[in-house]
Amino acid sequence: MRPVTRLVPLAFALLACATSAPTPRADDLDTFVAAQMAQRHVPGLSLAIIQDGRIVETRVYGVTESGGSERVTPVTLFQAGSISKPVSALGALRLVEQGRLDFDVDVNQTLKSWKVQGNTFTAAKPVTLRGLLSHTAGLTVHGFPGYDVNAPMPTLVQVLDGAPPANTAPVRVDIEPGSMWRYSGGGYTVMQQMVLDVTGQSFPDYMRQAVLGPLGMTHSSFEQPLPAALAVATARGHYADQTPVRGRWHVYPEMAAAGLWTTPTDLARVAIEVQQSLAGTSSRVISPAMTRRMLTEVKDGYGLGFGVQGTGRTLQFSHNGRDEGFDASLVALAATGQGIAVMINANDNSRMVGRITNFVARKYGWPTASTYVPPVASAEPMPVERLQAYPGRYELSNNNMITFTAANGRLYSLTGGLPDEELVPVGGDRFAVVDRNVRVTFTRDSAGAVIGLTWTQGERSRTVPRVGPLVGMLAHQADPDPAFTTRLDATLRALARGGTAVSTAPALSAGAQRDFSGAPWPAVAGYQGVTFISAQDVRGRGIERHGHPVERIAYYTLITDRGRRSLLVHLTTGGLITDVDDVDD
Repeated sequence: MRPVTRLVPLAFALLACATSAPTPRADDLDTFVAAQMAQRHVPGLSLAIIQDGRIVETRVYGVTESGGSERVTPVTLFQAGSISKPVSALGALRLVEQGRLDFDVDVNQTLKSWKVQGNTFTAAKPVTLRGLLSHTAGLTVHGFPGYDVNAPMPTLVQVLDGAPPANTAPVRVDIEPGSMWRYSGGGYTVMQQMVLDVTGQSFPDYMRQAVLGPLGMTHSSFEQPLPAALAVATARGHYADQTPVRGRWHVYPEMAAAGLWTTPTDLARVAIEVQQSLAGTSSRVISPAMTRRMLTEVKDGYGLGFGVQGTGRTLQFSHNGRDEGFDASLVALAATGQGIAVMINANDNSRMVGRITNFVARKYGWPTASTYVPPVASAEPMPVERLQAYPGRYELSNNNMITFTAANGRLYSLTGGLPDEELVPVGGDRFAVVDRNVRVTFTRDSAGAVIGLTWTQGERSRTVPRVGPLVGMLAHQADPDPAFTTRLDATLRALARGGTAVSTAPALSAGAQRDFSGAPWPAVAGYQGVTFISAQDVRGRGIERHGHPVERIAYYTLITDRGRRSLLVHLTTGGLITDVDDVDD
């Protein structure tokens, strides 16, 4: 099969993409992608498909900016987010093979411009490069929000120390290195500083010379911010609520963790090199032996840069990425020469990209492709009044809600205020998800009210309590406790400041004080006030937030200078606030 580049018109799905060449007929993949993008309001998408160790297709859809007319092309640049990590890991592993870095010695023996602060956690085991690359070094700072293009930019040392104008906490060791897996963009930022100190080069220059150049990634760069010659080729990022990122995108001095600009085609070149190196047919960046180490699990499904799962023909390496306004995914099979890279100019919390990946896996015959057969809906029509009993929020796991809404005789999960997965009724209070092997059985109390559900994925089931109805389903009530609303107002103002204002906020539970005392909460930026809507008693349902059982949930309208959103306030038995969630309806 010869490589194909397609620029696909999507007028049939309320999207558009033009080309000067004759337009190929839309196939089932184009139809599926277009429908997914239209449902999720994603402006632009680019993908590259790997088959038999080659890029066989690149397809592009939509526009570089919502409401604009400039079409996405195969060379449109997107931010890769955390896919920067495995690409950066290749650069670090190359230095290991050159004898300039070591896997298992204290990183402070290499670091010159900055040092990891020692403490009781590092007394027995030091922080090592192996720990940094595998997220087992015990370091803090999960990820980075980046910086507005017009904001003051911190140095890398300022980022590592959490010193102004850095907008994240200091990178510190707070658990024993090697004791557990915990994702840490901070760890990759330490690795970036190691590369600078050992090479004497800027990180973009080193990565261009060591990785991007050898792999032919001619449309990729770690430069932050991008020079004008490359900036003109970028898409504009969009948040989950479809608003555009001011200045088009954020700047990431944390380059190793989040700073790669690239295309799906160039990401596919990374995957192909890893596949070929593992097979012993290429060593343009690292040797086959080092590639085997890279794809060997260190802990909890993570190797040295990539997530890994499976064995033999089903060995898969992958990574997702998110920067402000951009999402990306790279999934590849190590032994079969198959894979896909997908990039979008939007933050989308749905399963859309995963559904596209699964569609391609089935279309191209991946050995890991799902064999799930979508369910047939019950022949018995469901009365509208019965269907309306199910919409609401449910605590799928601790601090992780799933939301259902009803439309056209079906249930849909709701993500970012938009439909995500479809569920069809299969009898009684039972539903099945169309796209994956998940069944949902709603449970009722003695009065017939829905109070939870049983979530069955494959052969495993768990009980999921109902948090409450959708906000739009609630009748507005008079505020029964204005004094509490005053305390809530003060707490939200503290959350807008962050730091000690939160850790000393008297209305917060101890767990919330501890867990919220870092950076300011973005949801309350430009905070103006709150107004009461309603409250629900949830005692006995097993809902817990930040170490405290939740007895009551109060619903408010949150008012900021960006508009209005709904707010769920989780309260303990003693009336302390143990969590707050801003939601889409």
